[in-house]
Amino acid sequence: MTIDQPDQQAGPVAAPASQDQHADQPVFAPTPEESGESGADGKRKKSSARVVAEWVLVLAGALVLALVLRSVLFQAYYIRFTSMEPTLGNGDRVLVNKLGYDLNDVSRGDLVVFERPSGVSGRQEDDLIKRVIALPGEVIEFVEGNVYIDGRRLHEPYLESSGITTGRMPSGCERIVDGGCLVGEGKVFVMGDNRANSTDSRAFGPIPENLIVGHAFLRLWPVTDFGRL
Repeated sequence: MTIDQPDQQAGPVAAPASQDQHADQPVFAPTPEESGESGADGKRKKSSARVVAEWVLVLAGALVLALVLRSVLFQAYYIRFTSMEPTLGNGDRVLVNKLGYDLNDVSRGDLVVFERPSGVSGRQEDDLIKRVIALPGEVIEFVEGNVYIDGRRLHEPYLESSGITTGRMPSGCERIVDGGCLVGEGKVFVMGDNRANSTDSRAFGPIPENLIVGHAFLRLWPVTDFGRL
């Protein structure tokens, strides 16, 4: 079997018309977008700028959230006096839950931060911190240095010693009952743990619950005493 050779007498063979039409046209290099090889630097720049913008938004959001939490949920307080010794000392820092009493009632023994009652000496903007001793509707009295609630002696393990609570029944009680102070509805009787050096309900009477800013539940400072109160 043989392969036919082209007839040399037939003359030159013409190239396809399609090749002739483009033979004299210039050839251009592909653009970066067409090749897909360039543009990487631009994409990296856009990607870096996007990452920075996202981090800025995250940090701004975190700051806003912290401000909201501080103003609405929690707030740190600095203890400036000694009226709560030995539980809290001068210079301690505590964290206060500002929404707790919107969901729960005030309980005996709670450490509460409250607005300074009218007429109490000191800067009006300085809040006070004391311990809740008697609740609405209860009668509190002092007998031989001890606290009695509705005729029953109150056990107070947070005090340095027993028999140290003295004072007269203040004005502001609903009424005096057998020498004791009847705490009115919507009020609580508060005292400092340092009974000998505390200006509290023995001086300014039971406080309205709406003056309470929140419940101090955590000691932040000093670090060695960090923990729940």
